[in-house]
Amino acid sequence: MAQFDHIRSAAGTRAAEIDAGLRAHMNKVYGTMSIGMLITFAAAWAISNLAMQGGQLTPLGAAIYTSPLRWVIMFLPLAFIFGFSAGINRLSAAAAQLVFYVFAAVMGLSISWIFIAFTGQSIIQVFLITSIAFAGLSLYGYTTKRDLGPIGTFLMMGLIGLIVASIVNIFLASSALAFAVSVIGVLLFAGLTAYDTQNIKNTYLQMAHSGDQEWLGKAAIMGALSLYLDFINMFMLLLQLFGDRE
Repeated sequence: MAQFDHIRSAAGTRAAEIDAGLRAHMNKVYGTMSIGMLITFAAAWAISNLAMQGGQLTPLGAAIYTSPLRWVIMFLPLAFIFGFSAGINRLSAAAAQLVFYVFAAVMGLSISWIFIAFTGQSIIQVFLITSIAFAGLSLYGYTTKRDLGPIGTFLMMGLIGLIVASIVNIFLASSALAFAVSVIGVLLFAGLTAYDTQNIKNTYLQMAHSGDQEWLGKAAIMGALSLYLDFINMFMLLLQLFGDRE
């Protein structure tokens, strides 16, 4: 009986350690994501102020928004994501975190136009709406007992279709297609927020026993990147739908 009690006590202690580790891991994910978000919006605001002065584009603004350089800026975050995902195994956790913050600044450059195209009030309102929706969806993904894995493939296929449609519409400039992309995109990223949160949690629970803190550190960075992208894309799509233009 004493041996059984000892085993049960050890199992309870281990479970408590995993729970504490999971909380710390999720706090790191959300904390890293939040810092990245702050960098993005600070960079976007600063660049927009340098790009537009006195109601006119500065030479910097003309280079960013009207020259061929705008195509590089538009697709640079996407290239950054692919490169980061492919190369993270060759980076330390600290280096991966630094690269993530650099990416957040690059994203800020890419979306800086919103501070010129939309009113500050509508940007703040949509940001708050996105924050509330994101928090609820992420909480659902963390707490639900339902396995969201089966919808992951469907969501990724939908995301690929959304990216293709968005690129095509750059050349078509169809308002109807833009509206459809925004509506469908919001639903896709809502689902991805819940799915990614559950996936981050499950990945930690599967690997916690390994004790590889370096790997878990990089997993937290990749989790932060996933949720960051869900938030930014949902925000941008909602802004397209509900934002008031200047």
